Amino acid sequence: MPELSPRRRMLVLAICCMSLLIVSLDNTVLNVALPSMQQDLHASTSGLQWTIDAYTLVLASLLMLAGSTADRIGRKRVFMAGLVVFTVGSVLCSLAPNLEALVAFRMVQAVGGSMLNPVAMSIITNTFTDPRERARAIGAWGAVVGISMAAGPLVGGLLVESVGWRSIFWINLPVGLAALLLTLRFVPESRAPKARRPDPVGQLLVIALFGTLTYAIIEAPSTPFTSIAPLAAVALAALIGLLWYEPRRAQPLIDLRFFRSAPFSGATVIAISAFAALGGFLFLSTLYLQNVRGLNALEAGLWMLPMAAPTFLCAPLSGRLVGSRGPRLPLLIAGCAMTVSGILFAAFEAETSNATLLAGYVLFGIGFGFVNAPITNTAVSGMPRAQAGVAAAVASTSRQLGQTLGVAVVGAVLASGVGASSYREMFVPAARPGWWIIAACGFAVLVLGAVSSGRWARGTAERTAARLESAEVRDVVAAAERA
Repeated sequence: MPELSPRRRMLVLAICCMSLLIVSLDNTVLNVALPSMQQDLHASTSGLQWTIDAYTLVLASLLMLAGSTADRIGRKRVFMAGLVVFTVGSVLCSLAPNLEALVAFRMVQAVGGSMLNPVAMSIITNTFTDPRERARAIGAWGAVVGISMAAGPLVGGLLVESVGWRSIFWINLPVGLAALLLTLRFVPESRAPKARRPDPVGQLLVIALFGTLTYAIIEAPSTPFTSIAPLAAVALAALIGLLWYEPRRAQPLIDLRFFRSAPFSGATVIAISAFAALGGFLFLSTLYLQNVRGLNALEAGLWMLPMAAPTFLCAPLSGRLVGSRGPRLPLLIAGCAMTVSGILFAAFEAETSNATLLAGYVLFGIGFGFVNAPITNTAVSGMPRAQAGVAAAVASTSRQLGQTLGVAVVGAVLASGVGASSYREMFVPAARPGWWIIAACGFAVLVLGAVSSGRWARGTAERTAARLESAEVRDVVAAAERA
């Protein structure tokens, strides 16, 4: 990629952030619309889970393929294809006649979304080569998540109350089209110097692992164990297959050598934990505010602002801290805030009091605002630039997998606790185990943030990067000799 002027780099960052905005906004808006969808489409709790998890599951399954494909055939080309597919999927979702069709069209959206976030992050990584400038750019990228969390509930609430839940998908059209035209005009094409070969076996194993695991978790409360056990067995077999097959490929879908870096491995698990907490938090909060408190979609959106505003404000601050002091402090702040928020709900039933509900939302927003920038920066900063797309895709996959598991596990716990009882009366006690899970995820962020950001961890990152660069040089020399 040619060196761009500072103004052009800012424009490229803005275009990439537009793609993140429509993907993030789509999720936050959808959460507010869940109760309306439940009534209109006669959906069960598991049906609501699938409207979210069908999207995140396909996204998680295809992100690494999209990242490596973009490195191979061109990041701009794949990015533009993603914008087209995502926008078309949004139109289809708005026209869905039933729950099954909506879930299917959400999967179409996810195919497009898989080409956006990791590819955009790869474009940013290759555009901002200075580490501090890149950290600030990633902080701005993270702030877009805060914008979507702040605007999503309000925009979604207004649309649901005034037009209906189908209108929430319309907002993706103008943003998607504008991003497409701007990308065509201003984003330069780039690709990795050495193309990576496709890995269809690895891709199928990833789909089998994520799909069967998620299905087993979501359907467990309403399905006999004898029907769930084979799915769990398939998930375990797929995991074993990945661990056995991928190291034997010269260019695997998942390069397990990345995980020799403690910061990279820590960032991966932190991403899963943090986004599992986010998925569970939004799912429980939305259902509580509308189905238990009886608020309409707009009122529920206003109640979510105390969580969204701190995320928006803390994300760029986190990016600056990562650039100046490293990822340790933002991760410790994030872990503490998310843990305390989860404990407020789990141990003190924070949702039953306006003051504690407000405090829980603010704390979670602070925690989530600080966690995103160190995850992304750690994932890509220690890797060779030629593999930026794959490294960013692993980080994005971890986020989506975390959100998928968060909604699946917390939703399954809630459905199991409510059972056939009155939803309104049983919600708070039934949700308590889910809040403990969210608190445990926050504690995992705290512990892993401390362990994976010290001197020993940095040493493993440096050794891993050196091995990867040496391997790339050997591969290039071998290819040249064969030619």
